[in-house]
Amino acid sequence: MDPEPIPLKVTARRFVQAVANLGSSEVGGRAKLMFAGLMALLCGLSGLNVVNNYVGRNFMTAIADRQAAEFTRQAILYVGVFAALTLVSVTARFFEQRLALLWRDFLSRRAIARYLADGTYYRLDLSGQLANPDQRISEDVRAFTSTTLSFVLLIFNASLTIVTFSGVLWSISPSLFFVAVLYAACGSYITFLLGRPLIDLNYDQLDKEAGFRSSLIHVRENAESVMIARGERRQTVLLAQRLDDLVGNFSRIISVDRNVGFFTTGYNWLIQIIPAVIIAPAFMRGDIEFGVITQSGAAFAMLVGAFSLIITQFNSISSFAAVVARLSSLLEAIERSQAPTPSGIEIVEQERHLAYEGVTLLAPTGGAPLLKDLSISIPPGIRVLLTGSSQAPGAALFRATAGLATPGTGRILRPGSDDIAFIQQRPYLPPGTLRQILVHPDAAGKISDDRILGVLRELNIEQLMTVAGGLDNEQNWGISLSMAEQQLLVFARALLASPRLVFMDRVETTLGPEQFHNILRLLSADSITCICTGEIGGAADRYGFILTFDDGGKWTWTPNPQGSAGIATVHTGR
Repeated sequence: MDPEPIPLKVTARRFVQAVANLGSSEVGGRAKLMFAGLMALLCGLSGLNVVNNYVGRNFMTAIADRQAAEFTRQAILYVGVFAALTLVSVTARFFEQRLALLWRDFLSRRAIARYLADGTYYRLDLSGQLANPDQRISEDVRAFTSTTLSFVLLIFNASLTIVTFSGVLWSISPSLFFVAVLYAACGSYITFLLGRPLIDLNYDQLDKEAGFRSSLIHVRENAESVMIARGERRQTVLLAQRLDDLVGNFSRIISVDRNVGFFTTGYNWLIQIIPAVIIAPAFMRGDIEFGVITQSGAAFAMLVGAFSLIITQFNSISSFAAVVARLSSLLEAIERSQAPTPSGIEIVEQERHLAYEGVTLLAPTGGAPLLKDLSISIPPGIRVLLTGSSQAPGAALFRATAGLATPGTGRILRPGSDDIAFIQQRPYLPPGTLRQILVHPDAAGKISDDRILGVLRELNIEQLMTVAGGLDNEQNWGISLSMAEQQLLVFARALLASPRLVFMDRVETTLGPEQFHNILRLLSADSITCICTGEIGGAADRYGFILTFDDGGKWTWTPNPQGSAGIATVHTGR
């Protein structure tokens, strides 16, 4: 759910800031140069329109006066002006699209960086305070950049048109000039009153479209699970509800559009009649030439059109206002999530081993203690099993150590993010090439193909090279591989990264005992500390120490004589 609506002043401030950010960025010089070129082209276009207006007047007068030579000359001028208008218009449109693309690229990269920084995306998802941030970053940024530029150019072009054609229309008839201004002002006010609801409706429509699309994506990404659970009926009902919301809101948009359309259509028709009604009597009296009637009609239409941007662009303006408000909401939510929040658990990154100092963890609901006053220091190179009658304390300790929001108090000292790997029960492999999956971007080019193949061979999954079609063939790993194969690739990535410590949460459930034992052996061979949550079963000899969780938050630290060698220091026990 979105937060409270962003005030208009805040939205306007963010709009101005977005423009300023582009101007001061590394691509700001190119953007300013392209914008200056656009302004020059629009000035040229406005001048050509004035020339075209006078050529049109002389062309029609030559026809009325039956002047063949003048008609031929004006026709040639007409063709020349049309050719120049075509060239300038197409060039201006090209510059506009390239500038919009440059701005979109800059703004999208900036939004992605802020969205992914410091776990912002995770906190936004956890809080539920913002709907569809992905859609705002992709579609809303595109609409914002292209529409902003279009409106800036429309306003600039309209200003030039008002300046140039006011003089033309005033020279023909001052009364016609005043009629044009009054007509446009009244029309704009009425259109705003009729179409004002479109702003909120368009805002909601963007979210409803995104919600419907995300539900369809969910079905595609979880097709196998839906099939096994026979969840087609439930998904059908959910999609129908999303579609009903979408259609209902769009129906209201259509109704408002109809009301606005009744007025604007009649408004535009009258533009063609008003100049003739006012100017025709002067022609009948012989005070003006026939061509002045067509000139006044064209000038009146140009001037009224320039004054009537709200009328002609109201649907676009209402959609644009919704886009700006949604992007403003996105930035507001990102800033709130990035603000420091009080937490009872302090995490200190240091180059040494993992240690817990007085760590107490509570259940998310109810606040019952899962773990009380855990104080233990784990030196490098040992294997530790976290087990107990309940999996909740081990899972909570895994989350707290990873820096995820976990209610509790205490202090956790751990290696830096590059020296510690967290591996969940359900593996995560984003789409990409095998090389991208296995090698961290910072290590690209530093790990040889032979080293990658050697790790895959040690895990007995070298056949995945054939399945993947090599290291550089992109795949959707969540679909093409089994859960166990995905998990083994995660461990292959850990072995290639060679962190100081690997913390695993119930990963043995997705692997066979032999595979898991092989993984522990490979990690220990690289002197990597291994901490695992799970059941003891018949594999106690794999671990040098066992941390057992008991009811009420009690815990017991036990050296395992039958297990791997290792030393751990216990400061306090419960």
